Amino acid sequence: MKKNMGSTDRTVRMIAGIAFILAAIFLTSGALDIVLYIFGSLWIVTSIVGTCPLYVPFNISTKKQ
Repeated sequence: MKKNMGSTDRTVRMIAGIAFILAAIFLTSGALDIVLYIFGSLWIVTSIVGTCPLYVPFNISTKKQ
C-alpha cells in the first residue's frame, strides 16, 4: 500500500495509541479494556506502517508531496 500519512499524523497516532494502551492497563476494566487495546494497537500499527486504510477510499493524504 502507498504511504498516505505525514510525520505529524504518524507521531500523533503513536502517542494516542500508547495512551490508549496505558489507559487500558491502568485506568479501565471490562469491555472497555478490549476496545482500548484494539484501538491503541491499530493506531500504533498504522503509524509504524505509514498507511491508514480509512484514508484510501476518500483519497486523503496527510503526507507532504
